[in-house]
Amino acid sequence: MEAAAIHAEHAHHHGPPEANRSSRVEPQLLGMLLFIISEVMVFGAFFTAYFFIRVVNGDQWFPFNGDELPKLVAGVNTAILLSSSLTLHWAQTSAKNGNRFGLKAGMLTTFLLGFTFLFIQINEYIHIGFAPHDHAQGSIFYGLTGLHGEHVFIGLTLLAIVTVRAFRGHFTPEHHGGVEIPGIYWHFVDVMWIVVYTTIYIV
Repeated sequence: MEAAAIHAEHAHHHGPPEANRSSRVEPQLLGMLLFIISEVMVFGAFFTAYFFIRVVNGDQWFPFNGDELPKLVAGVNTAILLSSSLTLHWAQTSAKNGNRFGLKAGMLTTFLLGFTFLFIQINEYIHIGFAPHDHAQGSIFYGLTGLHGEHVFIGLTLLAIVTVRAFRGHFTPEHHGGVEIPGIYWHFVDVMWIVVYTTIYIV
């Protein structure tokens, strides 16, 4: 009888046995955290070049050679991106509580705010008046803000997938990791922009 039960258990299990998990952290969460750590290192390399230029040039940043940064526009854009973190938190909380309207509305609003941020940044590049090759300051400006813009684009892709899944009813209070993990990445993008904005536009 016991042998038959063991046989039945093996009959229902297909494929290799589950991997031994030595960590209490979910694999998806751990993978995202490790990825974010690697991205922080990439940004760190650009910030190193930024501070090197400021030291070499006697702390001379912008205005430089008659070029200035659109601080007001960047400030408004910062408010837009920070608002997207609030709407994303609304969506995540709604997913945990089974509020489908809040989940869908929060995700869609977050995506639209992120898209608006990226659109304004591209428009800023078009009208800013200098190119990356004009001077070292320009190279670092485009390098840091462009690197962040690439991360926003990746985040928007993730948000779009989550939004479509939300409208298809894929998430429940018991299974909402698909909202949480991309959300961690988007919050990282928002926090990193605060650092970039403060360093590049304000300091």
